[in-house]
Amino acid sequence: MKQWFLIETKADYEKAASRFEQIATAKKGTEEHKEKMLLAFLISQYEEKQWSIPPVDPVEMIKIRMEDFGYTAADLAREYGDKGTISKVLNYKQPLSLSMIRKFSKMLRIPADVLTKEYKLTA
Repeated sequence: MKQWFLIETKADYEKAASRFEQIATAKKGTEEHKEKMLLAFLISQYEEKQWSIPPVDPVEMIKIRMEDFGYTAADLAREYGDKGTISKVLNYKQPLSLSMIRKFSKMLRIPADVLTKEYKLTA
């Protein structure tokens, strides 16, 4: 297992995020699982320091992160499984479900508490 230190640069962050993706499915109790948990903590600490989350509603935050990662609504639909529902959510016609919050938090690296904030739907 590589020895990890505090993430202080974008290059360190990218290496850590890449490694995290490689071992994301590591089984509990393994060395890789321990490394995954450490990386999750280090990545979270770096992100909190680097990016203060702007005061936007959950849907807007999803749109921002989609742009950051180059994702489309179709990419979100593949993750969630229903293109119509994604369209409704992105157009403020339907609220985010708990299942969506879990999936999009992980996929878009958005803290779940940001996605649970109240926001207005349109008629």
